[in-house]
Amino acid sequence: MKNILKFSLLLIISVSLTQCRSKSSGNSSSLTGWKFNNPDYGNYIKGKSFDNSKPPMGMVAIEGGTFTMGHVQDDVMFDWNTTPKKMHVRSFYMDETEVTNSEYLLFTQYIKSVYPPSDPKYKHIYNSVLPDTLVWRESLGNTNLLSESYLRHPAYVDYPVVGVSWLQANQYCKWRTNAVNLKILMDKGVIKNIWKTDSIDFKGKNTFDTDVYLNDPYALFEGDSTIYKKGLPDNSRRRRGQARPARGSFTGRHVTFSDGLLAQKFRLPTEAEWEYAAKALIENREYNNINGRKKYAWKGKYTRNKSKRQRGDQLANFKQGKGNYSGIAGWSSDGSDIPIKVKSYPPNAFGLYDMSGNVAEWVADVYRPNVDDKANDFNYYRGNVFKQKMINKDGKVVIVDESSIQYDTLPNGKVIPLYLPGRIKYTPITKDQTYMRRNYTRADNTNIGDGDKNSSLDYNSDAYKRKMYNAPNGSKIERDSLGNIVTKYDSKPRYTLISDKTRVYKGGAWSDREYWLDPAQRRFLPEYMATNYIGFRCATDRVGQLTTKKKTARNSRR
Repeated sequence: MKNILKFSLLLIISVSLTQCRSKSSGNSSSLTGWKFNNPDYGNYIKGKSFDNSKPPMGMVAIEGGTFTMGHVQDDVMFDWNTTPKKMHVRSFYMDETEVTNSEYLLFTQYIKSVYPPSDPKYKHIYNSVLPDTLVWRESLGNTNLLSESYLRHPAYVDYPVVGVSWLQANQYCKWRTNAVNLKILMDKGVIKNIWKTDSIDFKGKNTFDTDVYLNDPYALFEGDSTIYKKGLPDNSRRRRGQARPARGSFTGRHVTFSDGLLAQKFRLPTEAEWEYAAKALIENREYNNINGRKKYAWKGKYTRNKSKRQRGDQLANFKQGKGNYSGIAGWSSDGSDIPIKVKSYPPNAFGLYDMSGNVAEWVADVYRPNVDDKANDFNYYRGNVFKQKMINKDGKVVIVDESSIQYDTLPNGKVIPLYLPGRIKYTPITKDQTYMRRNYTRADNTNIGDGDKNSSLDYNSDAYKRKMYNAPNGSKIERDSLGNIVTKYDSKPRYTLISDKTRVYKGGAWSDREYWLDPAQRRFLPEYMATNYIGFRCATDRVGQLTTKKKTARNSRR
């Protein structure tokens, strides 16, 4: 008995020592023996273990995997636009609903407060993010009331925002990144509450930007360090004779990218990510096989609910037929004749709402008629323009100032800022940086292998001489002495609606027939245009391992 007790005691001690050794080894280099976060070894930083099990606010985790990208039903349009291709998508996070009117209006109110349109320096910024409410107007329809009420009336606060162009959706994603990270730093006590700080005028270039903070925290707020309360614990020791920091001054160190505290950049989902998330093939899985392909975002081949309690109810908001947007009065087919409140229908297997119906959604990709065999089968995306931070002659990163705001006039006459004040300016990479590379050879990869002059079939042949439409002259907008746009069109004929400024949108909408509810269907529109049936939702990268769940054999019959 004594021997057993001795053996047990020795076992407990050895396990404890092993745990202590394994715990301490994480604070030192396993290859050099140098200690991290230790002033005796240079105080070199190593990030702590990162937990990626909690999705960002309003998002759900999408576990990556393989799927067949493309259509599963008859190609009634005969455009060969959705030829099936096997693809792999990495894990990511995605908004469970489309961005609503209330959420987008928060963005516009912020822009108006920090870039007041009454100030001549910012006069075009606020208007550049406002949704186009006139998309509701019809030449032969009594819909003008929706132009006045849909965006701002409290009855529609939880309805998906529409009238937003692809460019505006991207601006929202950038702002959301900064808004989320600003709150993280305020919650951590690194930055004071900017709305309660009188010393800083939170306008123009004094707004918060994540990239600027990570590059140089003191480049924000005109170098006023009083905005910072305290940082993360700093292990560096104060030398003898060195004065103590003033009371209330910044102590510790600033947050770095290696700390893993800041949110990843929000963005539009790629076409492959959106389609993969919409199909949610995990519910059609039996072990490592897929039991049939899905026609809609939900399981089954019909648009009506099969459950006993809700039998016959529509599973999405779409157009039933000519002149039939909601059904017969007294027993509505789908509950709405325009976009409906988000979460009005059941989610798909990933927990995403309205991936089929309600409003179509912008995705990140530049449109091309097909995804060919040469396309990358790992996280496919068309539209990469590789850029780098602009560096001035003094070797410092260029930050846009009020005096250096550059604007661009779109083909429809709208004026947008290329960069907002207080943000880092980027420039395309140079040829020197692509020399001897095998993975890419130029900065702009938008029309690699498809759509450019070299890869277009018979580009200059007589077969294409007939003019399809008269395109607006987007190269230069001319105005008269009163500032009005001179409506001028190209003198040269155009042969296609597709350009490098044409973006994909996915999913059926309230105004679409059932055919477009298939997540594989794809359509396109210029990135500067907006409609009353296209909205958007955000995505962000999931860093770390594919999934944190325990691996189990899952099947559809459990």
